[in-house]
Amino acid sequence: MLAVLFAEKNGCYSELPFVDLWDRDRDARNYNGSLPVIAHPPCQLWGALANVNYSRWGGEHNKPGNDGGCFEFALNAVRRCGGVLEHPATSRAFVKYGIKPNGMGWQQVIDRGWVCEVWQSAYGHRARKATWLYYVGSQPPLDLNWERKPGTHQIGCQDQRGKDRNKPTLNKTEANATPKNFRNELVVLALNSMEI
Repeated sequence: MLAVLFAEKNGCYSELPFVDLWDRDRDARNYNGSLPVIAHPPCQLWGALANVNYSRWGGEHNKPGNDGGCFEFALNAVRRCGGVLEHPATSRAFVKYGIKPNGMGWQQVIDRGWVCEVWQSAYGHRARKATWLYYVGSQPPLDLNWERKPGTHQIGCQDQRGKDRNKPTLNKTEANATPKNFRNELVVLALNSMEI
């Protein structure tokens, strides 16, 4: 069995019978088990636009990094149980906690973890969806598909440098979704981490 933290109730993990799914209703911050973890903590307050939105709208709920401790909990769960944490590339959370990848492929960080950047377009996402992973396990992480496909679509704002740089924009549901091939890769990584 695996524990999947901060997942969508009816998302791609819900169809896997060996998964203990922790969605918004269960509040993943209450997970105290010992199963290997796949963690997808909320990312909107750690991204490039977090400061802009906070300047524009204000409010403690919009304050950059104020995710209610979700990222820190996910990080500690992976360190305690083994597994993998996923966040968008350029996540300020990875910078804050000193686990930012640098370069291609897996790199070991000081706390016995491993980090990398992988593009979900290599696993079937229609946008490139550059993603950072943090892994802890008894075994080194398995190689991933390091291909950097540009994708046929984009996530978020239009490129201000001109129409020729823009692609069709994905809706929020598809933009946030994890392709099943990438989900399967994360499952294999988490299972590989067992017996830390």
